[in-house]
Amino acid sequence: MAEINTILLFVGALLVLSILASVLSDRLGAPLLLVFLIMGMLAGEEGIGGIEFHSPELSFLIGSAALAIILFDGGMRTRKERFRVALWPAISLATVGVALTCSLTAAGAVYFFDLPWPTAFLIGAILSSTDAAAVFGIFQSRGVVLKQRVASTLEIESGTNDPMAVILTMALTGALVSGDELNLGPLAVDVAWQMLVGLIAGWLGGKGFVLLARRVPLSFSFLPILAAASAIFVFAMTSHINGSGFLAVYLMGYLIGNARLPHLMHILQVQDGLTWLGQILMFLILGLLVTPSNLIAHAPLAISVAMVLIFVARPVAVLVCLLPFSFPWREQLFISWVGLRGAVPIILALYPWLSGLEDQELYFDVAFFVVLISLFVQGWTMAPIARWLGLEVPESPHPRECVPLESIASEDPLEVMSFPISADVPAFEHKWFELNFSADIAYAGVIREQIWLPPDPNSRLLDGDTLLVLAKAADMNSISRVLAASGEGRKLKESEFFGDFSLHGDLTLTEVNNFYPLGSLADKIADLSLSEYFGMKFHRRVVIGDSLRLGQVILTVRELDDKGRILSLGIRGA
Repeated sequence: MAEINTILLFVGALLVLSILASVLSDRLGAPLLLVFLIMGMLAGEEGIGGIEFHSPELSFLIGSAALAIILFDGGMRTRKERFRVALWPAISLATVGVALTCSLTAAGAVYFFDLPWPTAFLIGAILSSTDAAAVFGIFQSRGVVLKQRVASTLEIESGTNDPMAVILTMALTGALVSGDELNLGPLAVDVAWQMLVGLIAGWLGGKGFVLLARRVPLSFSFLPILAAASAIFVFAMTSHINGSGFLAVYLMGYLIGNARLPHLMHILQVQDGLTWLGQILMFLILGLLVTPSNLIAHAPLAISVAMVLIFVARPVAVLVCLLPFSFPWREQLFISWVGLRGAVPIILALYPWLSGLEDQELYFDVAFFVVLISLFVQGWTMAPIARWLGLEVPESPHPRECVPLESIASEDPLEVMSFPISADVPAFEHKWFELNFSADIAYAGVIREQIWLPPDPNSRLLDGDTLLVLAKAADMNSISRVLAASGEGRKLKESEFFGDFSLHGDLTLTEVNNFYPLGSLADKIADLSLSEYFGMKFHRRVVIGDSLRLGQVILTVRELDDKGRILSLGIRGA
Protein backbone atom coordinates (compact mmCIF):
# COMPACT_ATOMS: atom_id res chain seq x y z
CA MET A 1 0.00 0.00 0.00
CA ALA A 2 2.83 2.40 0.87
CA GLU A 3 4.46 1.75 -2.52
CA ILE A 4 1.22 2.53 -4.35
CA ASN A 5 0.82 5.77 -2.40
CA THR A 6 4.40 6.71 -3.26
CA ILE A 7 3.75 6.15 -6.97
CA LEU A 8 0.56 8.22 -6.81
CA LEU A 9 2.47 10.95 -4.97
CA PHE A 10 5.13 11.12 -7.70
CA VAL A 11 2.56 11.03 -10.52
CA GLY A 12 0.45 13.77 -8.95
CA ALA A 13 3.48 15.93 -8.19
CA LEU A 14 4.80 15.56 -11.75
CA LEU A 15 1.46 16.51 -13.28
CA VAL A 16 1.07 19.56 -11.01
CA LEU A 17 4.63 20.76 -11.62
CA SER A 18 4.31 20.25 -15.38
CA ILE A 19 1.09 22.24 -15.58
CA LEU A 20 2.53 25.05 -13.45
CA ALA A 21 5.66 25.06 -15.64
CA SER A 22 3.44 25.87 -18.63
CA VAL A 23 3.12 29.43 -17.26
CA LEU A 24 6.89 29.87 -17.50
CA SER A 25 6.81 28.27 -20.95
CA ASP A 26 4.36 30.90 -22.22
CA ARG A 27 6.50 33.75 -20.89
CA LEU A 28 9.69 32.38 -22.46
CA GLY A 29 8.00 31.44 -25.71
CA ALA A 30 9.18 27.85 -25.32
CA PRO A 31 7.18 24.99 -26.87
CA LEU A 32 5.02 23.55 -24.11
CA LEU A 33 5.69 19.95 -25.13
CA LEU A 34 9.41 20.58 -24.70
CA VAL A 35 8.72 21.56 -21.09
CA PHE A 36 6.90 18.26 -20.45
CA LEU A 37 9.77 16.25 -21.96
CA ILE A 38 12.35 18.07 -19.83
CA MET A 39 10.21 17.62 -16.70
CA GLY A 40 10.14 13.88 -17.35
CA MET A 41 13.91 13.77 -17.85
CA LEU A 42 14.51 15.72 -14.63
CA ALA A 43 12.33 13.25 -12.74
CA GLY A 44 14.16 10.26 -14.26
CA GLU A 45 16.97 8.09 -12.91
CA GLU A 46 19.71 10.56 -13.90
CA GLY A 47 17.70 13.62 -12.88
CA ILE A 48 16.82 15.16 -9.55
CA GLY A 49 13.82 12.83 -9.12
CA GLY A 50 15.86 9.64 -9.42
CA ILE A 51 12.86 7.60 -10.63
CA GLU A 52 13.98 4.39 -12.36
CA PHE A 53 11.60 3.57 -15.19
CA HIS A 54 12.39 0.96 -17.84
CA SER A 55 9.09 -0.14 -19.33
CA PRO A 56 8.77 0.44 -23.08
CA GLU A 57 5.59 -1.69 -23.00
CA LEU A 58 3.80 0.70 -20.61
CA SER A 59 5.19 3.71 -22.49
CA PHE A 60 3.88 2.31 -25.77
CA LEU A 61 0.45 1.60 -24.27
CA ILE A 62 0.06 5.09 -22.79
CA GLY A 63 1.54 6.74 -25.90
CA SER A 64 -0.74 4.89 -28.31
CA ALA A 65 -3.87 5.70 -26.27
CA ALA A 66 -2.83 9.35 -25.97
CA LEU A 67 -2.16 9.64 -29.71
CA ALA A 68 -5.56 8.12 -30.48
CA ILE A 69 -7.28 10.72 -28.26
CA ILE A 70 -5.17 13.56 -29.76
CA LEU A 71 -5.96 12.59 -33.36
CA PHE A 72 -9.63 12.07 -32.50
CA ASP A 73 -9.75 15.58 -31.05
CA GLY A 74 -7.93 16.99 -34.09
CA GLY A 75 -10.47 15.37 -36.41
CA MET A 76 -13.40 16.85 -34.48
CA ARG A 77 -11.93 20.34 -34.82
CA THR A 78 -11.29 20.04 -38.58
CA ARG A 79 -14.00 21.88 -40.50
CA LYS A 80 -15.30 20.90 -43.95
CA GLU A 81 -14.09 24.09 -45.60
CA ARG A 82 -10.47 23.20 -44.79
CA PHE A 83 -10.62 20.26 -47.19
CA ARG A 84 -11.58 22.61 -50.04
CA VAL A 85 -8.20 24.31 -50.04
CA ALA A 86 -5.86 21.69 -48.60
CA LEU A 87 -7.05 18.08 -48.99
CA TRP A 88 -4.92 16.95 -51.94
CA PRO A 89 -1.80 18.95 -51.04
CA ALA A 90 -1.98 17.50 -47.52
CA ILE A 91 -2.54 13.95 -48.81
CA SER A 92 0.46 14.38 -51.09
CA LEU A 93 2.61 15.42 -48.13
CA ALA A 94 1.21 12.62 -45.96
CA THR A 95 2.11 9.88 -48.48
CA VAL A 96 4.73 10.89 -51.04
CA GLY A 97 6.17 13.44 -48.59
CA VAL A 98 6.63 10.82 -45.86
CA ALA A 99 8.34 8.43 -48.30
CA LEU A 100 10.67 11.18 -49.58
CA THR A 101 11.48 12.36 -46.06
CA CYS A 102 12.29 8.80 -45.03
CA SER A 103 14.51 8.18 -48.05
CA LEU A 104 16.44 11.48 -47.90
CA THR A 105 16.99 11.20 -44.13
CA ALA A 106 18.26 7.64 -44.60
CA ALA A 107 20.61 8.79 -47.38
CA GLY A 108 22.04 11.43 -45.05
CA ALA A 109 22.65 8.88 -42.29
CA VAL A 110 24.42 6.56 -44.73
CA TYR A 111 26.52 9.38 -46.21
CA PHE A 112 27.70 10.88 -42.92
CA PHE A 113 27.99 7.76 -40.73
CA ASP A 114 28.13 4.86 -43.20
CA LEU A 115 25.18 3.16 -41.52
CA PRO A 116 23.72 0.05 -43.16
CA TRP A 117 20.86 1.03 -45.47
CA PRO A 118 18.19 -0.99 -43.57
CA THR A 119 19.14 0.71 -40.29
CA ALA A 120 19.21 4.14 -41.95
CA PHE A 121 15.83 3.56 -43.58
CA LEU A 122 14.31 2.56 -40.24
CA ILE A 123 15.62 5.79 -38.64
CA GLY A 124 14.15 7.76 -41.56
CA ALA A 125 10.77 6.01 -41.24
CA ILE A 126 10.59 6.68 -37.50
CA LEU A 127 11.28 10.39 -38.04
CA SER A 128 9.09 10.87 -41.14
CA SER A 129 5.87 11.93 -39.37
CA THR A 130 5.03 15.47 -38.21
CA ASP A 131 3.10 16.35 -35.05
CA ALA A 132 -0.10 18.39 -35.32
CA ALA A 133 -0.45 18.84 -31.56
CA ALA A 134 3.03 20.34 -31.30
CA VAL A 135 2.52 22.75 -34.23
CA PHE A 136 -0.84 24.15 -33.24
CA GLY A 137 -0.10 24.16 -29.52
CA ILE A 138 2.73 26.59 -30.21
CA PHE A 139 0.62 28.88 -32.39
CA GLN A 140 -2.24 28.87 -29.91
CA SER A 141 0.07 29.78 -27.01
CA ARG A 142 1.71 32.59 -29.03
CA GLY A 143 -1.59 34.02 -30.29
CA VAL A 144 -0.76 33.54 -33.99
CA VAL A 145 -3.56 32.88 -36.50
CA LEU A 146 -2.29 31.43 -39.79
CA LYS A 147 -3.77 31.79 -43.27
CA GLN A 148 -6.26 28.99 -43.76
CA ARG A 149 -4.47 27.38 -46.72
CA VAL A 150 -1.28 26.95 -44.66
CA ALA A 151 -3.04 25.99 -41.42
CA SER A 152 -5.32 23.49 -43.16
CA THR A 153 -2.45 21.86 -45.06
CA LEU A 154 -0.41 21.43 -41.89
CA GLU A 155 -3.41 20.20 -39.89
CA ILE A 156 -4.63 17.62 -42.41
CA GLU A 157 -1.08 16.47 -43.18
CA SER A 158 -0.30 15.92 -39.50
CA GLY A 159 -3.57 14.08 -38.98
CA THR A 160 -3.07 11.73 -41.95
CA ASN A 161 0.69 11.13 -42.20
CA ASP A 162 0.96 8.93 -39.10
CA PRO A 163 -0.40 5.80 -40.89
CA MET A 164 2.31 5.96 -43.58
CA ALA A 165 5.06 6.39 -40.97
CA VAL A 166 3.64 3.53 -38.86
CA ILE A 167 3.43 1.19 -41.84
CA LEU A 168 7.01 1.94 -42.96
CA THR A 169 8.34 1.55 -39.42
CA MET A 170 6.56 -1.78 -38.83
CA ALA A 171 7.60 -3.17 -42.22
CA LEU A 172 11.25 -2.17 -41.83
CA THR A 173 11.38 -3.43 -38.24
CA GLY A 174 9.94 -6.76 -39.32
CA ALA A 175 12.44 -7.07 -42.16
CA LEU A 176 15.38 -6.33 -39.83
CA VAL A 177 14.16 -8.80 -37.19
CA SER A 178 13.63 -11.61 -39.70
CA GLY A 179 16.69 -10.79 -41.77
CA ASP A 180 14.63 -10.82 -44.98
CA GLU A 181 15.02 -8.27 -47.75
CA LEU A 182 12.35 -5.60 -47.90
CA ASN A 183 10.03 -6.20 -50.86
CA LEU A 184 8.35 -3.05 -52.15
CA GLY A 185 5.44 -4.94 -53.74
CA PRO A 186 3.98 -6.40 -50.51
CA LEU A 187 4.77 -3.13 -48.73
CA ALA A 188 2.65 -1.16 -51.23
CA VAL A 189 -0.20 -3.67 -50.80
CA ASP A 190 0.07 -3.35 -47.02
CA VAL A 191 -0.05 0.45 -47.23
CA ALA A 192 -3.17 0.33 -49.42
CA TRP A 193 -4.85 -2.22 -47.12
CA GLN A 194 -4.16 -0.27 -43.93
CA MET A 195 -5.42 2.96 -45.50
CA LEU A 196 -8.58 1.29 -46.85
CA VAL A 197 -9.39 -0.46 -43.57
CA GLY A 198 -8.69 2.75 -41.63
CA LEU A 199 -11.04 4.78 -43.85
CA ILE A 200 -13.84 2.20 -43.61
CA ALA A 201 -13.47 1.77 -39.84
CA GLY A 202 -13.34 5.54 -39.28
CA TRP A 203 -16.44 6.10 -41.40
CA LEU A 204 -18.38 3.35 -39.62
CA GLY A 205 -17.20 4.55 -36.20
CA GLY A 206 -18.12 8.18 -36.88
CA LYS A 207 -21.53 7.44 -38.36
CA GLY A 208 -22.23 4.88 -35.65
CA PHE A 209 -21.43 7.31 -32.84
CA VAL A 210 -23.58 10.08 -34.38
CA LEU A 211 -26.50 7.66 -34.70
CA LEU A 212 -25.98 6.45 -31.13
CA ALA A 213 -25.79 9.98 -29.72
CA ARG A 214 -29.05 10.96 -31.43
CA ARG A 215 -31.05 7.82 -30.67
CA VAL A 216 -29.94 6.67 -27.21
CA PRO A 217 -31.14 8.85 -24.29
CA LEU A 218 -27.81 9.07 -22.47
CA SER A 219 -27.11 11.38 -19.56
CA PHE A 220 -25.51 14.72 -20.45
CA SER A 221 -22.32 13.76 -18.60
CA PHE A 222 -21.87 10.38 -20.32
CA LEU A 223 -21.55 11.56 -23.94
CA PRO A 224 -17.99 12.95 -23.73
CA ILE A 225 -16.87 9.75 -21.96
CA LEU A 226 -18.65 7.65 -24.61
CA ALA A 227 -16.92 9.63 -27.35
CA ALA A 228 -13.43 9.05 -25.91
CA ALA A 229 -14.15 5.38 -25.19
CA SER A 230 -15.51 4.89 -28.73
CA ALA A 231 -12.36 6.45 -30.20
CA ILE A 232 -10.12 4.07 -28.21
CA PHE A 233 -12.32 1.11 -29.23
CA VAL A 234 -12.23 2.01 -32.94
CA PHE A 235 -8.47 2.60 -32.77
CA ALA A 236 -7.81 -0.78 -31.12
CA MET A 237 -10.25 -2.71 -33.30
CA THR A 238 -8.85 -1.22 -36.52
CA SER A 239 -5.27 -1.95 -35.46
CA HIS A 240 -6.30 -5.49 -34.50
CA ILE A 241 -7.41 -6.25 -38.07
CA ASN A 242 -4.20 -4.70 -39.47
CA GLY A 243 -5.75 -1.39 -40.43
CA SER A 244 -4.58 2.13 -39.63
CA GLY A 245 -6.08 2.97 -36.25
CA PHE A 246 -4.66 6.51 -36.39
CA LEU A 247 -6.41 7.26 -39.69
CA ALA A 248 -9.62 5.67 -38.39
CA VAL A 249 -9.88 7.84 -35.26
CA TYR A 250 -9.02 11.02 -37.21
CA LEU A 251 -11.79 10.36 -39.75
CA MET A 252 -14.18 9.32 -36.97
CA GLY A 253 -13.52 12.61 -35.16
CA TYR A 254 -14.02 14.59 -38.36
CA LEU A 255 -17.44 13.01 -39.01
CA ILE A 256 -18.57 13.63 -35.42
CA GLY A 257 -17.28 17.21 -35.37
CA ASN A 258 -19.17 18.11 -38.53
CA ALA A 259 -22.43 16.31 -37.67
CA ARG A 260 -24.02 19.26 -35.76
CA LEU A 261 -24.72 17.20 -32.67
CA PRO A 262 -26.50 19.22 -29.96
CA HIS A 263 -23.93 18.15 -27.33
CA LEU A 264 -20.86 18.69 -29.50
CA MET A 265 -19.64 21.75 -27.58
CA HIS A 266 -19.68 19.82 -24.31
CA ILE A 267 -17.88 16.88 -25.93
CA LEU A 268 -15.19 19.24 -27.27
CA GLN A 269 -14.70 20.90 -23.89
CA VAL A 270 -14.13 17.56 -22.14
CA GLN A 271 -12.06 16.30 -25.06
CA ASP A 272 -9.79 19.34 -24.78
CA GLY A 273 -8.94 18.40 -21.19
CA LEU A 274 -8.40 14.73 -22.10
CA THR A 275 -6.12 15.73 -24.98
CA TRP A 276 -3.91 17.87 -22.75
CA LEU A 277 -3.83 15.13 -20.11
CA GLY A 278 -2.81 12.64 -22.78
CA GLN A 279 -0.05 14.90 -24.08
CA ILE A 280 1.31 15.60 -20.60
CA LEU A 281 1.32 11.92 -19.57
CA MET A 282 2.83 10.84 -22.87
CA PHE A 283 5.71 13.32 -22.83
CA LEU A 284 6.38 12.84 -19.13
CA ILE A 285 6.62 9.07 -19.43
CA LEU A 286 8.80 9.32 -22.53
CA GLY A 287 11.05 11.74 -20.66
CA LEU A 288 11.25 9.23 -17.78
CA LEU A 289 12.10 6.39 -20.15
CA VAL A 290 15.11 8.06 -21.76
CA THR A 291 18.60 7.85 -20.25
CA PRO A 292 20.38 11.22 -20.79
CA SER A 293 23.87 9.68 -20.79
CA ASN A 294 22.84 7.47 -23.73
CA LEU A 295 21.63 10.56 -25.57
CA ILE A 296 25.09 12.08 -25.28
CA ALA A 297 26.64 8.91 -26.69
CA HIS A 298 24.40 9.10 -29.78
CA ALA A 299 24.54 12.90 -30.09
CA PRO A 300 26.74 13.14 -33.24
CA LEU A 301 24.44 10.82 -35.21
CA ALA A 302 21.26 12.48 -33.89
CA ILE A 303 22.45 16.03 -34.62
CA SER A 304 23.49 15.09 -38.17
CA VAL A 305 20.17 13.34 -38.82
CA ALA A 306 18.28 16.34 -37.43
CA MET A 307 20.16 18.77 -39.70
CA VAL A 308 19.51 16.61 -42.78
CA LEU A 309 15.83 16.25 -41.80
CA ILE A 310 15.22 19.96 -41.11
CA PHE A 311 17.32 21.56 -43.86
CA VAL A 312 17.24 18.99 -46.68
CA ALA A 313 14.67 16.19 -46.42
CA ARG A 314 11.64 18.22 -45.35
CA PRO A 315 12.20 21.17 -47.76
CA VAL A 316 12.77 18.86 -50.75
CA ALA A 317 9.71 16.76 -49.87
CA VAL A 318 7.53 19.90 -49.57
CA LEU A 319 8.85 21.33 -52.84
CA VAL A 320 8.12 18.12 -54.75
CA CYS A 321 4.71 17.46 -53.16
CA LEU A 322 3.35 21.01 -53.49
CA LEU A 323 4.72 21.66 -56.99
CA PRO A 324 1.46 20.58 -58.75
CA PHE A 325 -0.67 22.82 -56.50
CA SER A 326 1.01 26.21 -57.18
CA PHE A 327 1.42 27.24 -53.55
CA PRO A 328 2.96 30.72 -53.08
CA TRP A 329 6.69 30.44 -52.30
CA ARG A 330 6.29 32.02 -48.86
CA GLU A 331 3.80 29.33 -47.87
CA GLN A 332 6.02 26.55 -49.21
CA LEU A 333 8.97 27.94 -47.26
CA PHE A 334 6.94 28.07 -44.05
CA ILE A 335 5.47 24.56 -44.48
CA SER A 336 9.03 23.33 -45.04
CA TRP A 337 10.15 24.88 -41.78
CA VAL A 338 7.30 23.70 -39.57
CA GLY A 339 7.70 19.98 -40.14
CA LEU A 340 7.85 19.75 -36.37
CA ARG A 341 8.61 16.37 -34.79
CA GLY A 342 6.83 15.51 -31.55
CA ALA A 343 5.62 12.42 -29.74
CA VAL A 344 4.91 10.25 -32.78
CA PRO A 345 8.57 9.57 -33.72
CA ILE A 346 9.40 8.68 -30.11
CA ILE A 347 6.45 6.28 -29.93
CA LEU A 348 7.44 4.73 -33.29
CA ALA A 349 10.99 4.30 -31.97
CA LEU A 350 9.56 1.87 -29.40
CA TYR A 351 8.69 -0.62 -32.18
CA PRO A 352 12.33 -1.80 -32.61
CA TRP A 353 12.71 -1.86 -28.82
CA LEU A 354 9.61 -4.01 -28.31
CA SER A 355 10.63 -6.27 -31.22
CA GLY A 356 13.97 -7.06 -29.59
CA LEU A 357 15.95 -5.61 -32.49
CA GLU A 358 19.71 -5.36 -32.10
CA ASP A 359 20.86 -1.87 -30.99
CA GLN A 360 17.25 -1.22 -30.00
CA GLU A 361 18.05 1.81 -27.84
CA LEU A 362 19.86 3.49 -30.74
CA TYR A 363 16.57 4.19 -32.52
CA PHE A 364 14.87 5.50 -29.39
CA ASP A 365 17.77 7.76 -28.39
CA VAL A 366 18.21 9.20 -31.90
CA ALA A 367 14.46 9.84 -32.24
CA PHE A 368 14.31 11.46 -28.80
CA PHE A 369 17.33 13.70 -29.51
CA VAL A 370 15.96 14.75 -32.92
CA VAL A 371 12.60 15.65 -31.34
CA LEU A 372 14.41 17.80 -28.74
CA ILE A 373 16.33 19.60 -31.50
CA SER A 374 13.16 20.07 -33.56
CA LEU A 375 11.26 21.55 -30.62
CA PHE A 376 14.18 23.85 -29.78
CA VAL A 377 15.10 25.02 -33.29
CA GLN A 378 11.78 24.95 -35.14
CA GLY A 379 9.39 25.29 -32.22
CA TRP A 380 11.00 28.44 -30.82
CA THR A 381 11.16 30.20 -34.19
CA MET A 382 7.83 29.20 -35.71
CA ALA A 383 5.74 32.21 -34.66
CA PRO A 384 8.36 34.89 -35.60
CA ILE A 385 8.89 33.28 -39.02
CA ALA A 386 5.13 33.18 -39.67
CA ARG A 387 4.97 36.92 -38.99
CA TRP A 388 8.11 37.61 -41.04
CA LEU A 389 6.69 35.76 -44.06
CA GLY A 390 3.37 37.62 -43.76
CA LEU A 391 1.30 34.47 -43.15
CA GLU A 392 -0.44 35.75 -40.02
CA VAL A 393 -4.01 36.98 -40.39
CA PRO A 394 -6.12 38.93 -37.89
CA GLU A 395 -7.95 36.86 -35.34
CA SER A 396 -11.62 36.69 -36.26
CA PRO A 397 -13.97 38.54 -33.89
CA HIS A 398 -15.57 36.09 -31.49
CA PRO A 399 -17.40 36.00 -28.14
CA ARG A 400 -15.45 35.66 -24.92
CA GLU A 401 -17.60 32.69 -24.00
CA CYS A 402 -20.38 30.60 -25.56
CA VAL A 403 -22.75 28.52 -23.46
CA PRO A 404 -24.76 26.09 -25.62
CA LEU A 405 -28.37 25.41 -24.61
CA GLU A 406 -27.98 21.71 -25.29
CA SER A 407 -30.93 20.52 -23.25
CA ILE A 408 -33.37 22.58 -25.38
CA ALA A 409 -34.42 20.79 -28.56
CA SER A 410 -33.94 23.10 -31.56
CA GLU A 411 -33.34 22.53 -35.26
CA ASP A 412 -30.55 25.14 -35.05
CA PRO A 413 -28.40 24.92 -31.88
CA LEU A 414 -28.80 27.96 -29.62
CA GLU A 415 -26.09 29.61 -27.52
CA VAL A 416 -25.82 32.34 -24.93
CA MET A 417 -22.83 34.48 -25.97
CA SER A 418 -20.94 37.04 -23.90
CA PHE A 419 -19.05 39.96 -25.47
CA PRO A 420 -16.74 42.28 -23.49
CA ILE A 421 -17.30 45.89 -24.55
CA SER A 422 -14.37 48.25 -25.10
CA ALA A 423 -13.49 51.21 -27.32
CA ASP A 424 -12.35 48.79 -30.08
CA VAL A 425 -15.81 47.23 -30.42
CA PRO A 426 -18.13 48.64 -33.15
CA ALA A 427 -21.05 48.60 -30.67
CA PHE A 428 -19.19 50.80 -28.14
CA GLU A 429 -21.35 53.67 -26.75
CA HIS A 430 -24.30 52.64 -28.93
CA LYS A 431 -27.81 51.83 -27.77
CA TRP A 432 -29.17 48.39 -28.56
CA PHE A 433 -31.79 49.65 -31.03
CA GLU A 434 -29.04 51.49 -32.96
CA LEU A 435 -27.25 48.24 -33.83
CA ASN A 436 -27.93 46.47 -37.13
CA PHE A 437 -27.65 42.69 -37.33
CA SER A 438 -28.01 40.41 -40.35
CA ALA A 439 -29.15 37.54 -38.09
CA ASP A 440 -31.86 36.98 -35.48
CA ILE A 441 -30.60 37.84 -32.01
CA ALA A 442 -32.10 38.39 -28.55
CA TYR A 443 -30.70 40.95 -26.09
CA ALA A 444 -30.19 39.38 -22.63
CA GLY A 445 -28.80 42.38 -20.74
CA VAL A 446 -25.31 43.40 -19.58
CA ILE A 447 -22.99 42.66 -16.67
CA ARG A 448 -21.79 46.02 -15.30
CA GLU A 449 -19.53 46.15 -12.24
CA GLN A 450 -20.37 42.46 -11.62
CA ILE A 451 -24.10 43.18 -11.50
CA TRP A 452 -26.55 41.89 -14.11
CA LEU A 453 -28.71 44.63 -15.59
CA PRO A 454 -31.91 43.49 -17.37
CA PRO A 455 -32.29 44.41 -21.07
CA ASP A 456 -32.82 48.14 -21.64
CA PRO A 457 -32.84 49.16 -25.34
CA ASN A 458 -32.08 52.78 -24.40
CA SER A 459 -29.01 52.01 -22.29
CA ARG A 460 -25.63 52.69 -23.92
CA LEU A 461 -22.96 49.99 -23.97
CA LEU A 462 -20.00 51.27 -21.94
CA ASP A 463 -16.35 50.32 -21.61
CA GLY A 464 -16.05 47.39 -19.18
CA ASP A 465 -19.56 46.04 -19.82
CA THR A 466 -20.13 42.41 -20.74
CA LEU A 467 -23.00 42.08 -23.19
CA LEU A 468 -25.16 38.93 -23.13
CA VAL A 469 -27.13 37.77 -26.18
CA LEU A 470 -29.03 34.67 -27.27
CA ALA A 471 -28.64 33.54 -30.90
CA LYS A 472 -28.11 30.58 -33.20
CA ALA A 473 -24.63 29.10 -33.06
CA ALA A 474 -24.42 29.33 -36.87
CA ASP A 475 -24.80 33.14 -36.70
CA MET A 476 -21.89 33.69 -34.30
CA ASN A 477 -19.53 35.14 -36.93
CA SER A 478 -21.93 37.76 -38.29
CA ILE A 479 -22.95 38.82 -34.78
CA SER A 480 -19.32 39.02 -33.65
CA ARG A 481 -18.51 41.57 -36.38
CA VAL A 482 -20.78 44.02 -34.58
CA LEU A 483 -20.16 43.09 -30.95
CA ALA A 484 -16.51 41.96 -30.78
CA ALA A 485 -13.06 43.40 -31.47
CA SER A 486 -10.74 41.70 -33.97
CA GLY A 487 -7.69 41.53 -31.74
CA GLU A 488 -5.67 43.18 -29.02
CA GLY A 489 -2.09 43.79 -27.95
CA ARG A 490 0.38 42.46 -30.51
CA LYS A 491 -2.26 40.72 -32.56
CA LEU A 492 -3.04 42.14 -35.97
CA LYS A 493 -5.87 44.62 -36.26
CA GLU A 494 -8.38 44.14 -39.09
CA SER A 495 -8.02 47.76 -40.23
CA GLU A 496 -4.23 47.42 -40.43
CA PHE A 497 -4.36 44.17 -42.37
CA PHE A 498 -7.33 44.63 -44.70
CA GLY A 499 -7.58 48.43 -44.85
CA ASP A 500 -10.44 50.70 -43.84
CA PHE A 501 -12.61 50.10 -46.92
CA SER A 502 -14.22 46.99 -48.42
CA LEU A 503 -15.16 46.05 -51.97
CA HIS A 504 -17.72 43.49 -53.12
CA GLY A 505 -16.26 40.41 -54.79
CA ASP A 506 -18.59 40.74 -57.82
CA LEU A 507 -17.11 44.08 -58.89
CA THR A 508 -15.05 43.89 -62.09
CA LEU A 509 -11.48 45.15 -62.28
CA THR A 510 -12.60 47.85 -64.71
CA GLU A 511 -15.23 49.10 -62.26
CA VAL A 512 -12.72 49.22 -59.43
CA ASN A 513 -10.20 51.00 -61.68
CA ASN A 514 -12.67 53.87 -62.08
CA PHE A 515 -12.22 54.72 -58.39
CA TYR A 516 -8.82 53.30 -57.39
CA PRO A 517 -5.46 53.44 -59.24
CA LEU A 518 -5.08 49.83 -60.39
CA GLY A 519 -2.93 50.85 -63.36
CA SER A 520 -3.29 49.59 -66.92
CA LEU A 521 -5.29 46.37 -67.19
CA ALA A 522 -4.78 43.74 -69.88
CA ASP A 523 -7.88 43.08 -72.01
CA LYS A 524 -8.08 39.45 -70.89
CA ILE A 525 -8.54 40.40 -67.23
CA ALA A 526 -10.31 43.79 -67.43
CA ASP A 527 -13.80 42.26 -67.40
CA LEU A 528 -13.07 39.68 -64.72
CA SER A 529 -14.69 40.13 -61.33
CA LEU A 530 -12.42 40.44 -58.30
CA SER A 531 -13.55 36.96 -57.24
CA GLU A 532 -12.71 35.47 -60.65
CA TYR A 533 -9.33 37.24 -60.81
CA PHE A 534 -8.26 35.94 -57.39
CA GLY A 535 -9.53 32.45 -58.28
CA MET A 536 -7.36 32.49 -61.40
CA LYS A 537 -4.27 33.68 -59.52
CA PHE A 538 -4.65 31.22 -56.63
CA HIS A 539 -5.93 28.28 -58.68
CA ARG A 540 -9.35 28.28 -57.00
CA ARG A 541 -7.83 27.81 -53.54
CA VAL A 542 -8.52 31.29 -52.26
CA VAL A 543 -8.44 31.85 -48.49
CA ILE A 544 -8.94 34.84 -46.22
CA GLY A 545 -5.75 36.90 -46.15
CA ASP A 546 -4.70 36.22 -49.77
CA SER A 547 -3.57 39.52 -51.27
CA LEU A 548 -2.53 40.88 -54.67
CA ARG A 549 -0.98 44.20 -55.62
CA LEU A 550 -2.50 46.05 -58.57
CA GLY A 551 -1.05 49.42 -59.41
CA GLN A 552 -0.91 51.50 -56.26
CA VAL A 553 -3.27 49.44 -54.12
CA ILE A 554 -3.25 46.06 -52.35
CA LEU A 555 -6.41 43.95 -52.44
CA THR A 556 -6.86 41.42 -49.60
CA VAL A 557 -9.56 38.75 -49.34
CA ARG A 558 -11.72 39.57 -46.35
CA GLU A 559 -14.75 37.28 -46.49
CA LEU A 560 -15.68 34.05 -48.31
CA ASP A 561 -18.92 32.12 -48.66
CA ASP A 562 -19.28 28.40 -47.92
CA LYS A 563 -18.19 27.49 -51.47
CA GLY A 564 -15.03 29.56 -51.39
CA ARG A 565 -16.33 32.48 -53.46
CA ILE A 566 -15.13 35.93 -52.44
CA LEU A 567 -17.80 38.07 -50.81
CA SER A 568 -15.65 41.07 -49.91
CA LEU A 569 -12.08 42.34 -50.12
CA GLY A 570 -10.18 44.99 -48.19
CA ILE A 571 -8.31 47.69 -50.09
CA ARG A 572 -5.36 49.79 -48.92
CA GLY A 573 -2.51 51.77 -50.36
CA ALA A 574 0.60 49.88 -51.48
